[in-house]
Amino acid sequence: MNQPAIRELHTMRELDTVARLFAHVWGTAPDGAPISAEIMRALAHAGNYIAGAYEDDRLIGASVAFYSDPIGTGLHSHITGAVQSRGAGLALKLHQRQWALTRGLKRITWTYDPLIRRNAYFNLVKLGARPEEYLTSFYGEMDDAINGGDESDRALTAWDLDASPEPPAPSSPELPADAVHAIRNDDGRPATGTADATTILIDLPDDIEALRRSDPGAARAWRLAVRHTLGGLLADGAQVVGFHDRRSYVLRRAPAA
Repeated sequence: MNQPAIRELHTMRELDTVARLFAHVWGTAPDGAPISAEIMRALAHAGNYIAGAYEDDRLIGASVAFYSDPIGTGLHSHITGAVQSRGAGLALKLHQRQWALTRGLKRITWTYDPLIRRNAYFNLVKLGARPEEYLTSFYGEMDDAINGGDESDRALTAWDLDASPEPPAPSSPELPADAVHAIRNDDGRPATGTADATTILIDLPDDIEALRRSDPGAARAWRLAVRHTLGGLLADGAQVVGFHDRRSYVLRRAPAA
């Protein structure tokens, strides 16, 4: 499969197309896209990042990012949406990375739903980014097709652009023999265990988006379990160091002084 062509976008015609794509991806009405063409126009005019991914001149993905604190060092990637299985998401992130490096930036941050396995794998394994903070109900109530029926918890994730010249080759971290499961996927529901170890695993549901529709109670149980466990560990200073077997966050606590 050929790589999508990436180009920066500026005109209202281009940005109207992006808004329609986002509305399609998020399952909203055309006038209810997560970000409007007018806001994107203002951001682009002010020198921020807006780019589209094209396949045979058809828009299949887009990303919007703006400068963030610390001033002169950071870029916050607010929204990226793409048609799945076309390679647009990775192509946009690599283009965004080069755009940031050209401007002397050191890191890119973004938020994602920490319950969505494919996004966790993409962010942690394919890109080498790391969640730094758990944000409870960050966007408040959302009623689009992706988030509807659940709270908008997010993981604030940072991509250190100085860490390596390119994203790492996908791999799972080696687990020590004494690693423990703080949350295990037990036949589709979260089973909580101990977090009293140096290396801790947190399983994710197979498909949280489908679970919200088929079993809202189980989806709610996953939300609360991961919020309490992942959020609590990050707040206590544990670090996410990888994503094991496409299923589990791997966290490590700092050794006791």
